[in-house]
Amino acid sequence: MSWLAEHLDSTMAQTLATRAYQALNRVCVGKARRVRVKSKGRGLDSVEGKRNDTGLRFVLQTPAEGHQGFVFWGTDRLPTLINWDDPVVAHSLKQRVKYARLIRRNASSPQARGADCTSHRYAVQLILEGRPYLKPKNQPGTDILGLDIGPSTLASVGRQGPARLQVFCEELQPQVRHTRRLQRKLDRQRRANNPQNYDAQGCIKRQGKRRLQWHDSQHYQVTRRRLATSARKQAAHRKSLHGRMVNELIWQGNHIQIEKTSFKGWHKRYGKSMGLRAPGMFVEHVRRTVAKTGGILSEIATFHTRLSQRWHQCACGIGPIQRDLYSACLLAYLTPTEYLPSIAQSDWARVELRVMAAMEDLIQRAKAGHALPQSFGLTRARVRQPESLAPN
Repeated sequence: MSWLAEHLDSTMAQTLATRAYQALNRVCVGKARRVRVKSKGRGLDSVEGKRNDTGLRFVLQTPAEGHQGFVFWGTDRLPTLINWDDPVVAHSLKQRVKYARLIRRNASSPQARGADCTSHRYAVQLILEGRPYLKPKNQPGTDILGLDIGPSTLASVGRQGPARLQVFCEELQPQVRHTRRLQRKLDRQRRANNPQNYDAQGCIKRQGKRRLQWHDSQHYQVTRRRLATSARKQAAHRKSLHGRMVNELIWQGNHIQIEKTSFKGWHKRYGKSMGLRAPGMFVEHVRRTVAKTGGILSEIATFHTRLSQRWHQCACGIGPIQRDLYSACLLAYLTPTEYLPSIAQSDWARVELRVMAAMEDLIQRAKAGHALPQSFGLTRARVRQPESLAPN
């Protein structure tokens, strides 16, 4: 660690030691399988201090001096670019800075905007005091919502607002062919650059404890950056779509009741397909936004309630209702302390109309040929064959 110790002060060393302890502790308690070691070639993607008066610190000039921000790290003085027209940035810089964090992110190429010769961009994150800025268009509503979250679907029913049954990040399309093409190109380039590491059958040689030496050409590095850029753009698009869905829910109400779910079990059952829709990241976004707006998020344990069913229909006249919408409806009227839904007959009549309106919209989409998940219980319209093969 001598290559790193020359550039760190005592506060940075303490934060890095805390990160190392937390990573090792996760392995000890069974929450992780291994500890990722940061090599000298890979380096660190983020460093931070513990306070803003020593070591890595951020200093903001007064308006009379120019209103410019600087990051001080040892003898380095790095100027920052600040967008004062952004109300979030303007509100944040009025608060007291607790400590600063310097982060490094990959760019598509050295020619990308703001990138250095190693294809990296640098930014400073400020940890501030006070409450976050809330845009006027994102003011929370007063309704109580019930959310039924699936591996790729979200059903939301409020006591007053409309009911919705939608797919997580429906606009996000997986780029399977593009990703597979780049991965195959990477494999061909790696084989061409390192023929000594493959046997006659084309398999990687086994060297026991000895590590094979790999040579990466410039074309291989360009292809690898293209693959990483594609995944990074997809992740940014998914995060944007999650934020829009969360804002739409908060506009209706910030008192949300969801069913407690084991996303780790879903990952074991459905595999890497969970990464495309990322329902766990959506729940974390909901939790942060509800806390920011001063709302209430209640997580109902699944062993107390058996809300998920198939198409619900009973002799009293309720139904047929799709199972996700029915589960979200019960969650909206569920008492967290008693785990029993309490809904009057008059309220149910209004809820049923809103739920049936949401189902009618999905039925029309299915008839129009839209591909919907099988959990919706609606099959896609097939191509209709003519009754007679004779020309019209």
